[in-house]
Amino acid sequence: MGSSEEKVVAVIMVGGPTKGTRFRPLSLNIPKPLFPLAGQPMVHHPISACKKIPNLAQIYLVGFYEEREFALYVSSISNELKVPVRYLKEDKPHGSAGGLYNFRDLIMEDSPSHIFLLNCDICCSFPLPDMLEAHKRYGGIGTILVIKVSAESAYQFGELVADPDTNELLHYAEKPETFVSDLINCGVYIFTPDIFDAIQNLSTQRRDRANLRRVSSFEALQSATKMLPSDFVRLDQDILSPLAGKKQLYTYKTQNFWEQIKTPGMSLKCSGLYLSQYQLSYPHLLSNGDGTKSATIIGDVYVHPSAKVHPTAKIGPNVSISANARIGPGARLISCIILDDVEIKENAVVIHSIVGWKSSIGRWSRIQASCRRLQCQTRYHNPRYSFTLLIWEAVTVEDEVVVINSIILPNKTLNISVQDEIIL
Repeated sequence: MGSSEEKVVAVIMVGGPTKGTRFRPLSLNIPKPLFPLAGQPMVHHPISACKKIPNLAQIYLVGFYEEREFALYVSSISNELKVPVRYLKEDKPHGSAGGLYNFRDLIMEDSPSHIFLLNCDICCSFPLPDMLEAHKRYGGIGTILVIKVSAESAYQFGELVADPDTNELLHYAEKPETFVSDLINCGVYIFTPDIFDAIQNLSTQRRDRANLRRVSSFEALQSATKMLPSDFVRLDQDILSPLAGKKQLYTYKTQNFWEQIKTPGMSLKCSGLYLSQYQLSYPHLLSNGDGTKSATIIGDVYVHPSAKVHPTAKIGPNVSISANARIGPGARLISCIILDDVEIKENAVVIHSIVGWKSSIGRWSRIQASCRRLQCQTRYHNPRYSFTLLIWEAVTVEDEVVVINSIILPNKTLNISVQDEIIL
């Protein structure tokens, strides 16, 4: 088969409601993959990146959310991108590799020569076409997208060692206790269909070991019951580690941005990263204005077409304003996500914050996460975004109220100023 006829499919792992608990309360009323970053659902960004893969036949979303939660989005994105997108619901968690294997018959319907596998909760430039070309040159069964990070933060991720000349994966360790490498796994992969044989072989070996232990002794029987099920296969520990150093797996290093989207604070940073990427990929999505007929826009800003922004407002940088939001005269928004049906009234200020659906910020009020608190956490590359103020669904902040470093849960009315509080 010629290369021009080869088909590619993409699989995006979206998880389920029992995962992503660190993202709460953002994921309490909406599946995490559908939370908007830069004005688009989180999963929209990897899907849009997959659209650029040559000869893409199908995109699959695999997770254990209820199908109805994704039905509307899957239908709209399929029509928008003119690429079939299908949601596949797992009956139970099978692990990152087990979930792929569980739907192998569907994934192989188009007889693809290559399969992309992406995690939904990462933010990066997704250099997928370049990665595909590199993978074809390497000739292995899989290629992993990697990035170099600081030695201090590497332990939080899958660390790996690669041959500097051939890019072969030599060693892989998932969140090791001791430092291995400052090169980490980005959670983006490309495989040939041979990956299914590797997963099947592991499952078979696991069942055989369990059967041997059952007939050896009572103690062996006890240990066997603690083993992982044969159909639960982790891509990192169970597949990548055993295949490392066998000329089967290779790495492709990205020089662009990459982040995990694990916490509310990271959603704000990643929204800003995607907004900056719009300059090259989707410039028509970015707003502009000089404060005459429209609001003053500074830096990268997304405003939904249905939102109403007063010409005297000053917006940006790193601001995303969702559907039917209303931004009043003199309002100042900096580094924030404004969700659907929010009202920001006259001369209100919102900085480093997420304002949830149907909330209202009163006149001359100030909503802000302070720099003092923002510098206290260093989990991610840019600790400045580690803390974000959250005003959640249907919250009313009355006029002239100051809210600093706080989380306000739904259906509350604030008529006094608060700092460093969680309002339940």
